[in-house]
Amino acid sequence: MAAIKAAKKELRQLVRKSLLEISSESIASQTQIALKIFFSMPEYVSAKRISVYLSMPAGEISTTPIVEDALLQEKEVFIPCISKAQLPLAVGNHASVMDMLALHSKAEFEAFTRDNWGIPAPSKESLSGRENCLGDLGRRKEEWVGIEEGEGGLDLIVMPGMAFDTGLRRLGHGKGYYDLFLQRYSDSRRKRTPMPRLVGLALKEQVLPDGESVPTEDTDWALDELIVGDGRLLHSNIRPKS
Repeated sequence: MAAIKAAKKELRQLVRKSLLEISSESIASQTQIALKIFFSMPEYVSAKRISVYLSMPAGEISTTPIVEDALLQEKEVFIPCISKAQLPLAVGNHASVMDMLALHSKAEFEAFTRDNWGIPAPSKESLSGRENCLGDLGRRKEEWVGIEEGEGGLDLIVMPGMAFDTGLRRLGHGKGYYDLFLQRYSDSRRKRTPMPRLVGLALKEQVLPDGESVPTEDTDWALDELIVGDGRLLHSNIRPKS
């Protein structure tokens, strides 16, 4: 376990250094290529409820066009929001957890302020009344006051990452937010209800060469598809987890 964590840390450092050298023009070009593929995917076209990470201003594929297109197509859009963990979620040293909360409109999205990472974020005051796709799973009654319980789940999740490999393994930023969220989602869904489609977006510099693998643990979730900024669309014929 310690060796895997050390390998992950080393890979993050290498990728982070590589990302600093990518020009904004290259990121814009790769974003355009990747999103053209994404918008044509049947899984996206048919999705009614999707979750989208809100991208940083540099170093990754921009998801702003996805948010705008999904709202235009009248899809229900959910965005990640982080809060302090409460029992029984405060296990495995998870001091905080991620929930997916409803985004109401393009105008609301455009009014978000940027956090320390440059990521658009809603104000804490605006969280009241937003649907949580997981409802009150694992939370104290006084937590997330005013947030409506969700019953519809998600059809597709757009996944961020620091690095990926051609086996559709993903290296996150080290907090474990998405892996914990996906496990909570899996534990909360009804029998025979499928997991959302997990689609990763990657700059070509984030994908390891053939034959190299992202170090993973049992709690790490793999992707169903990976779209790369050089035009590749990588598929998995096996669901990552049941």
